[in-house]
Amino acid sequence: MGKYKGYEKYKDSGVEWLGAIPEHWKAVRLKHITNQIIDGAHFTPTYVNEGIPFLRVTDIVQAKNNSINMNNIKFIPEEEHNTLSIRCKPEKGDLLYSKNGTIGVPRIVDWDFDFSIFVSLCLIKVIKPKVNIEFLQYSLLGKLTETQINIGAKSNTVTNLHLDKIKEFWATLPPLDEQKAIAQFLDHKTKQIDDLIAKKETLLEKLDEKRTALISHAVTKGIDPNVPMKYSGVEWLGEIPESWKRGKLNYFCQIISGGTPDRNNPDFWEGDIPWVKTGEVNYQNIYSTEEYITKEGLNSSSTTLVKPETVLMAMYGQGNTRGRVAILKIEAAFNQACLGISPLSNLNVYFLYYYLISAYKYIRDTGNESSQMNLSAGLIGKISILIPNLEVQQQIFKFLDQKTAEIDKQKAQIKKAIERLEEYRTALITNAVTGKIDVRQVSIP
Repeated sequence: MGKYKGYEKYKDSGVEWLGAIPEHWKAVRLKHITNQIIDGAHFTPTYVNEGIPFLRVTDIVQAKNNSINMNNIKFIPEEEHNTLSIRCKPEKGDLLYSKNGTIGVPRIVDWDFDFSIFVSLCLIKVIKPKVNIEFLQYSLLGKLTETQINIGAKSNTVTNLHLDKIKEFWATLPPLDEQKAIAQFLDHKTKQIDDLIAKKETLLEKLDEKRTALISHAVTKGIDPNVPMKYSGVEWLGEIPESWKRGKLNYFCQIISGGTPDRNNPDFWEGDIPWVKTGEVNYQNIYSTEEYITKEGLNSSSTTLVKPETVLMAMYGQGNTRGRVAILKIEAAFNQACLGISPLSNLNVYFLYYYLISAYKYIRDTGNESSQMNLSAGLIGKISILIPNLEVQQQIFKFLDQKTAEIDKQKAQIKKAIERLEEYRTALITNAVTGKIDVRQVSIP
C-alpha cells in the first residue's frame, strides 16, 4: 500500500475471504480471545434524573473519536444498576460494540465511573495476555469485520447483529508487542487523517455560512451597491433599497394547505398523482416523489393538486426540518405537513424561493420550538416580504443561481476529498490489522 512494505513470509489463514496472513500470525475466532461477550439489559429500566449512567447505541455512535456522547445520556437507579451488573459489568479497558440499529461501532471504555448498558450494546472483555484492546478496536473497524457484519446481520425493522454471530467473528492475532506497535501506528496515522477531515468539514461550514450570507444580502439589499436605502421598519430586515415594496406574504402569494388520504384505503394509493411528504422538501427542485395517490385519494382529502413552479415549505418537524423550502417542478399534491406558496403575477417564484431561504431563521422562530406542529398557513402568510420590480428580481435570482452553483461545486469537491480520506483511512486500518503491510519499523513522532 503505497510506501508501506509487506511481510517477508505469508501463509494461508484458512479463512477464504481473509486470504494470506503473515507466517507468524494466527487467525482466531473472537470467542477464543475473550473472557466474555454479552449484551446489556433486555428491558427498558427506570429512568431517573440522577443516578448511574445507562449507555445506549446513540451514546457511542454520535460521539467522535474514542468517546461517548454525554449530552443526552440516561440515568437509572443504583439498585437496578447493581442487578444488571451481576450479568453484565463493564469496566475500564473493556470494549463496547454496537449491535442494534447502527451496528459495528467499537468504543474502548477509558473512564472509571460505573455504568450499565442497553441490549443494543455488546460488552467484550478480552484475555489481556493475548490481546491488546486498541488493536482489537481497530480490527473491528476494518473491512474484515465489515464483511462479517454483512454476512451476519439480519434486518427486520432495524438492523441487528446477534451475539452468537459476534462470537464467531474471525480476527487476526499477531504477537502482543506487534499488536501494540500496529495500534500505535494507527493512532498516529488516523489522527493525521481525522485532522485533515476536520479541516475540510470546517471549510464546508464556512461555505454554508458564505452561501447563506450571500442569499440574505441579495434578497434584502439587492446586488447594486449604489442604490439609495431606507429603513424597512422590520428589525431583522434592517435597511432595504428605497424603491422596493414591503408587504405580507399572503398579499403577494396564494397559500395552499395539504392533506393525506386515508392510509387504510387501498383505492387511494398507488395511483399516478405525485404526492409530496415533508422529508422531500429539502432545498432542491422536486421532479418526482416517493409515493403516488389516485384521483379518488385526491378527492377524498383536503390535499390539493398544484401546478409546477409552486414553492413548498415544510411545516412540522424538529431539528432543521421546519421551514425548509423546495420548488415543485411537476404537478403534484402534498401532505398536511407541507404548505404550498404560489406567487402572483408581480412575484417571481425563484426570487421567492431565495427570499424564504434567507428568512429561514425568522420562520423557525415564528413557531414554538417545543412542538412539532409549529407553523400554519396563517403564520406564514403574515411574514414580511420584500418586492423589487420583476426585472430586479430576475437579476437577483440569476446572480444567486450562478454564485450558489459555484459554492455548491466547491462543496462537492470537498465532500469528494473527505470521502477519499475516509476510504484511505479504512483501507489503511484494514491492511495494517490483516498484515498486508508491515508497520513495525515505521517511525512515529
